[in-house]
Amino acid sequence: MRTDKNVAIRLRLQGKSYSEIQQAMPTISKGTLSAWLSGVLISEAARTRILQRTRGRSLEGLLKRNRNQTKLAVERARTTRNKASHEIGQLLPWELVILGAALYWAEGYKRPIIRKGKEVTFHPVSLTNSDPMLAKAFVIFLENACGVPRHKIKASLRIFDHINEIEAKGFWSNAIGIPLQNFEKTYRGVSISSRRKRPFHRLPYGVIQIRIADTSLYHRIMGWIDGLKSQVQMPR
Repeated sequence: MRTDKNVAIRLRLQGKSYSEIQQAMPTISKGTLSAWLSGVLISEAARTRILQRTRGRSLEGLLKRNRNQTKLAVERARTTRNKASHEIGQLLPWELVILGAALYWAEGYKRPIIRKGKEVTFHPVSLTNSDPMLAKAFVIFLENACGVPRHKIKASLRIFDHINEIEAKGFWSNAIGIPLQNFEKTYRGVSISSRRKRPFHRLPYGVIQIRIADTSLYHRIMGWIDGLKSQVQMPR
């Protein structure tokens, strides 16, 4: 019997896998090892060791593959977002109208105001949100598409008890470009609609309400929304 075959059999009986044996005997091909070792009976302990190492390598390979796939997915997402970002140029006047109307359609206060069982004729323009960029976009819409003077755009905050009111007002004033004197009464506590829906620390500066006392503008915006709705009507 060849000496190298004896060595291979001994390593196999120790619980070595074919790959490990080939690493120890690089001049021997896996095909030769398979011919030599196919009939070798190994102990249960040796079989268990081989299975554990094989499973370990499989798991390690799977984790490595998942890490690589995650990295590639992140890179693809970043590339896609960057490309899409550059597809948006400077907004044309009517594009700004559509943006503002869509924002109000989604986030603005649209329900009729009822007093003593009757709908009142007065209705302000009012939008509440926690996203500074969304709030800023709405202010730009009011000023540039609707012609609202900045001094008429009012703001009020709803904040948690742990939030510093002065800091919160400073943050929102800088974020949306509305002077501090335009801020009205601040409310503390969580609204009923938001209660139990989000942890308080997700809103470090609270929620802002942007408000304009202009019934005519309200109906104008609602008309724009009606126009948008007419373009997306469900087929009958």
